[in-house]
Amino acid sequence: MATIPLISGLAAIADKYDALLCDVWGVLHNGKEAYAGVADALANFRAKGGTVLLLSNAPRPSMQLPMMLANMGITDAAYNGILTSGDATKTFITQHSMGTQCFAIGPGRDNNLFDDTGIAQVSAEEAEFITVTGPFDDDNEGPEDYRERFEHYVTRKLPMVCANPDIVVERGPRHIYCAGALARLYEELGGKVVYFGKPHGPIYDVARARLTKLAGHAIADKRILAVGDGIATDIKGAVGAGIDALFITGGIAAAECGPDAETPDEALVTQFCKKAGLAPVAATARLVW
Repeated sequence: MATIPLISGLAAIADKYDALLCDVWGVLHNGKEAYAGVADALANFRAKGGTVLLLSNAPRPSMQLPMMLANMGITDAAYNGILTSGDATKTFITQHSMGTQCFAIGPGRDNNLFDDTGIAQVSAEEAEFITVTGPFDDDNEGPEDYRERFEHYVTRKLPMVCANPDIVVERGPRHIYCAGALARLYEELGGKVVYFGKPHGPIYDVARARLTKLAGHAIADKRILAVGDGIATDIKGAVGAGIDALFITGGIAAAECGPDAETPDEALVTQFCKKAGLAPVAATARLVW
């Protein structure tokens, strides 16, 4: 694998692309506050005629994100639209292909995922399937807190729908477990899991269609750049979809990529990507112009 080049900002490669599929958590903010310069970087890309679709593994419908982002100083001047794994999950469960009785694992703030779906939230013993949007108490719980329960659910052959394939995300200075960590354990125990979100292919098909609608015309894959900090989600998903990727090293992979979050080391970044078997077109500490 060739060396992954470090760039100072998006401007260095922006002219090669007409659209961005931009991750949210870990790229735009850390769960507490926006990173400096990100709103300007996206606004500058739009000002030169580009289309920006925020592509998030958030397990909530996208209608919730604009206010949250605006409270951090990221207004809709920075993006054209938002697509979340929650959107895709809601569409799927509304089809009732797994039934209408669901045991939901996740914090209460995610419960509007079920609004207008015809799905009833029931106990695990009554459920036809499970959804997971994260641990119930994501400040304190991890996958091992669910092992015993999952072993029981697997014996009942309950399928699981994972609304966020991320393993961990930043919350301020901490890393917290996401739904993907729980779903991975469920699979290891022999359970069946259906995933919605990055790196799984269906979300990119939806994203392409959304970009076409936002831009008013189809955009070739070679003119789309995915931006993300998750090597196993953002970068793997983009590469698998045939889309170029810009790796943001200052997010969840910061410790592996340099002496600190703001100072990536080219050799360490290349080594990290090589270990994952993935080759983004470039890397940078933060999404700035």
